[in-house]
Amino acid sequence: MRAEKLFIAFLAGILGACSQSPESAFEKDIEALRDSLDNVGLAVVVVKDRQIVYHHEFGYSDLELRTPLREDHLFRIASISKSFSATSMMQLVEKGLVTLDTDVSALAGFPIRNPKYPEKVITLEMLMSHTSSLNDSQGYFVLDVVNPDVNPDWTECYNDYEPGTGYEYCNLNFNLVGTFIEKLSGERFDQYVVHHVLEPLGLYGGYCVDSLDASRFAKLYNLEDGKMTEQKEAYAPRSERIANYRFGYDTPVFSPTGGMKISACDLARYMMMHMGWGTAPDGTRIISSEASHSMQTERSAQEHYGLALEHDFNKVPGVELVGHTGCAYGLRSAMFWAPDRSYGLVCISTGTNDEYGDNEASVILPEVLQRMYKYFCQ
Repeated sequence: MRAEKLFIAFLAGILGACSQSPESAFEKDIEALRDSLDNVGLAVVVVKDRQIVYHHEFGYSDLELRTPLREDHLFRIASISKSFSATSMMQLVEKGLVTLDTDVSALAGFPIRNPKYPEKVITLEMLMSHTSSLNDSQGYFVLDVVNPDVNPDWTECYNDYEPGTGYEYCNLNFNLVGTFIEKLSGERFDQYVVHHVLEPLGLYGGYCVDSLDASRFAKLYNLEDGKMTEQKEAYAPRSERIANYRFGYDTPVFSPTGGMKISACDLARYMMMHMGWGTAPDGTRIISSEASHSMQTERSAQEHYGLALEHDFNKVPGVELVGHTGCAYGLRSAMFWAPDRSYGLVCISTGTNDEYGDNEASVILPEVLQRMYKYFCQ
């Protein structure tokens, strides 16, 4: 049934494209796709020549109230957040406070060593490229899981291969990175990102849910027992945990690995900085060109992953893209640009009626990206 719906949506787009503007044809095609997937809300942004040339919001920010999705709605963008953490860390690398080769045990205050390779140093570069040999089997919302003084099962946090020789996507890596940003800068992690990345770019957002305008949050939905259900935990207050905050240890409360809240258009403006090798269109430099190239250089040839940015060859078949995706609480997000900087694409879905839950196998991201490419980038 889904395959039939997708085919009908695709056919409708082909037939309608002949007599309409690219924008109108795209919107008609997307509405057919959304209907086939029972999509709740979708925001898309197209960048060309490092400026936003098109954006559109489809559907609802609140399914029950039928509140239309607006340009200024904020989304918890999930793992695209990792690039904000990596960008912040690269600033500290440029200041000489740390290097990519730094032993992260020295930053953590407790040993971070694979017990099968105790002499092998795990570096900051390994964390940000997911080659550290760490995994999420013990969880990643608190650092206790990897602290030998607290968790008797800490050895389970490590894979069998030698650090630096294998790849496994791991959220714990970036919750550690966020903690180190806090220790090195002397600023609470969420405040550092606001002061040194968002505000210089003129963007509104952040990792601390309690410091943002809650009326602007676009609700997220997942399929539960055959019904689209709001995922309230996505924007749950953190005030109680922050009240007893241990600086340099409780940083995962802000989820450096996935907790950024930002609008689709502001995410596109952030993307333009990376498209400009660390410099925004107005000349504001966030990181050096060298640091930006480093972030976008693959460390794992098999996985095509750099430092919180990856090279993707599958979302749009036959087309190489650079950026990142996100998936949590029913949300799917994508931020990608062409290696030649000719265009950039952002899309964020707040929920679809599919069987994949929080698995990125959902068709919504590639289907939308392929349509964006077809109508605006070919």
